[in-house]
Amino acid sequence: MTPKRAADSAAASNKITSRIEELGDWRGEALARVRRLIHEADPEIEEQWKWEKPSSPGTPVWSHDGDVCTGESYKEVVKLTFFRGAALDDPQGLFNSSLAGKTRRAIDIRDGDELDEGAFTALIRSAVAANGAARARRASPKT
Repeated sequence: MTPKRAADSAAASNKITSRIEELGDWRGEALARVRRLIHEADPEIEEQWKWEKPSSPGTPVWSHDGDVCTGESYKEVVKLTFFRGAALDDPQGLFNSSLAGKTRRAIDIRDGDELDEGAFTALIRSAVAANGAARARRASPKT
């Protein structure tokens, strides 16, 4: 990782930690739990903070060979949007939101919901593998 990317990643990690603390309720706990699971599933994943503007504080994003998922928090849900979700196998049925989209799928976590940690970890690994495969396709010479 270049020094700039390392600094950007550290700044993003600090913003995510601040966001978790700022929430201070079940949403912060849920976001902290999925963050831990994401890093357990892929220790090389990078944290980013995107789409910050005056009308929005920004959004946590986890990336490896491309964006994997976001971790947005709303009043009633913590929403984990997977960028390539429609292409991923989801045998445990974790995706419960944004199901009509052609590319993305999301998991909405509500207060009191239990997340199947094993299935979630497998989904993160699958998303990272899909990003790696897409990157390899782009890098291979066209015949």
